Amino acid sequence: MKIVIIGGTGLIGSKTAERLRKKGHEVIAAAPKTGVNTLTGEGLADALKNTEVVIDLANSPSFEDNAVLEFFQKAGRNLMAAEMKAGVKHHVALSIVGADRLPDSGYLRAKIAQEKIIRAAGIPYTIVRSTQFMEFLGGIAEAGTVNGTARLSTGLLQPIASEDVADFVTDAARAAPANDIIEICGPERARLCDFAARYLKAIGDSRTVIADPDARYFGTKLEEGSLVSDKHPRVGRIGFDEWFATTPRK
Repeated sequence: MKIVIIGGTGLIGSKTAERLRKKGHEVIAAAPKTGVNTLTGEGLADALKNTEVVIDLANSPSFEDNAVLEFFQKAGRNLMAAEMKAGVKHHVALSIVGADRLPDSGYLRAKIAQEKIIRAAGIPYTIVRSTQFMEFLGGIAEAGTVNGTARLSTGLLQPIASEDVADFVTDAARAAPANDIIEICGPERARLCDFAARYLKAIGDSRTVIADPDARYFGTKLEEGSLVSDKHPRVGRIGFDEWFATTPRK
């Protein structure tokens, strides 16, 4: 079948496209640089002709509260309208575990707005909520660092490797629509500060990590279970050590 991946040239999109092509599907990796722009609507109609499944992995170019909300609302409405016209049978979207529990985060509010647009559109759907990617552990540490010290939340984290995310998204696209949310996570659970410290030690970074229950996670305070799933998630196979040993770093 023909599958269009919005954001198909990114981290998860490129891996998902490769998996689907190996399974014999026709895959269009859609992105602004390939002439498909969900924010403006450019190229959508042509890309979606004869498409059965759309996978939305697009991300906002700005994380500022108003800009990210505008992106996910406008892009979401444009995409769903184009899918309705094209007769798309299944919409798969990647979202975030805990998005509905952290309203102080502008980015997560925007993801919830995106989910509402999907559910209201009338197209069969599957929303895949993922925990944080292992690939972003360095960014988490950096965001909490001031004057060489990383002050990070004690909230729990269960990070997942992008290879596992791509596997789960591929499975969702090939399955019948769930018309619901499914959650995915990595196999190991620990405090966010401890995962970041583990990552920094592995790359030989000697900065001090301070565990702080009040530390902000991209602008919002975490409760212990804010970023993990207890709703019978699908669990990835790749733990931190395997991920670190097999993932190239820039």
